[in-house]
Amino acid sequence: MTSSGRPVRRSPGGRQRRGLSAAVALVLAASLGASAPAAFADDLEDQQAALKAEAARVQQSLEFVDAKITKAVGDLVIYRGQLPAAQQALLEAQGRVASAVKEVEALAARVDLAQQNKAKITQQLDADKQKIASTKKLIGQIATQAYKSGGVPSDLTLFFGSNNTGSLTDTMDMADQALRSQNSAMDKLTQQNATNVNSQARLQAVEAEIRDLKAKADAALAKEKAARNEAAAKKAKVDKLIADTTRLNNELEAAKPGIQKKLATVKTRQQAVAAEIVERDRKLREAWLAEQRRIAEAAAAEARARAEADARARGDAEAAARARIVQPYVPPVTGPPSAFGLRHPFPGSVPITSGFGWRATPPGTIDFYGAGGYMHTGIDFGAACGTPVYAAAAGEVFSAGWADDGGGNNVKISHGVVQGNSLTTIYYHNTSVVVSPGQQVSQGQLIAYSGTTGNSTGCHSHFETWLNGEAVDPMRLL
Repeated sequence: MTSSGRPVRRSPGGRQRRGLSAAVALVLAASLGASAPAAFADDLEDQQAALKAEAARVQQSLEFVDAKITKAVGDLVIYRGQLPAAQQALLEAQGRVASAVKEVEALAARVDLAQQNKAKITQQLDADKQKIASTKKLIGQIATQAYKSGGVPSDLTLFFGSNNTGSLTDTMDMADQALRSQNSAMDKLTQQNATNVNSQARLQAVEAEIRDLKAKADAALAKEKAARNEAAAKKAKVDKLIADTTRLNNELEAAKPGIQKKLATVKTRQQAVAAEIVERDRKLREAWLAEQRRIAEAAAAEARARAEADARARGDAEAAARARIVQPYVPPVTGPPSAFGLRHPFPGSVPITSGFGWRATPPGTIDFYGAGGYMHTGIDFGAACGTPVYAAAAGEVFSAGWADDGGGNNVKISHGVVQGNSLTTIYYHNTSVVVSPGQQVSQGQLIAYSGTTGNSTGCHSHFETWLNGEAVDPMRLL
């Protein structure tokens, strides 16, 4: 829902007067590189709420111009506001893809290293098996030879590679040497068996590690795939936001000349209505002042006549002469505007969604009036379409129904002059009106049903109060 903006007119004395025409600043970003709305809260819901508020704020400057353009501008603000966060989300998603790829690569390298380690252990096991087999064969040969020789091998060449025989001492030494060799072979077999057991344990550990790494690698691959899918979705969102922003920007740029032309037309029509209100109120106040003067002068003349008659009756010629002197007329003091006793046009449960006052042109937009903003010359009630609208005070309807000033179905009521002040109230964007021009209405009488007619983007009612020909904050009078 948007708020109305009205132009400002100035009296010869420099006093600022706000006419009915909207000081409309077309909210159109000059280029795709224009700055996005102000920084938003970190929380996603806060960001969305801030974006919507920003869109509503910039739409205010287009009310009374073109509802479709206003909607496009609001969308453009939201798209632009969402784009930085979407781009950041895409960067983060791409970062997660890169991290997932690194994790997959690291796990693949660890699996490869473990496989190499397994191959080495397996190779070592094969070599150990051969050594054990060779050692067992040697021990068997020693044992067989010893058995045949009564405990001492006769064929010592098995160890020494020689058929030469020597003295008994040499033979005993050789036998002792053979026994030591047998014991050494047994020790060697024990060590080889221990090494084999250790290698088997290492192999089992490596195989378990490989299984664990492969499971982690599979999980990492699934994570990488999910990250890639997420990044693709984020990229699609960014691409769509950019495409939508470009499209809307181009549409608004193309529509600018027509909008400017319509702005000028609407402004002219609204200024004519403003001038009508100013002139109507001026005449009402002049008539009221003339009537007050007539009444005061008539009362003064009657008082002088009575005083003169009394003086003559007393034979006081001097007093009679004084009674005939006409005193200067003193206009009545203007009373407070609250004397009108205005009531809200809606029940108290209907909130005010936009107040009265100056609105600066949003950054990055086009200010067609060169004033840096516009005056929102009324207040907006967030009334749902079809909500009854009541007259704020008794008065005469001087305009009712459709108007070509952008306000759609409207009602304008003149409340006459009270204690020297003239008052007009206006009710815009109604779905329908139930009063007619020239009709006298009482305070609180049903006059219309709220809506979103004219250049409006949502159900609401724009309410204005014109005091002595000048738009003022309705909250001063309600």
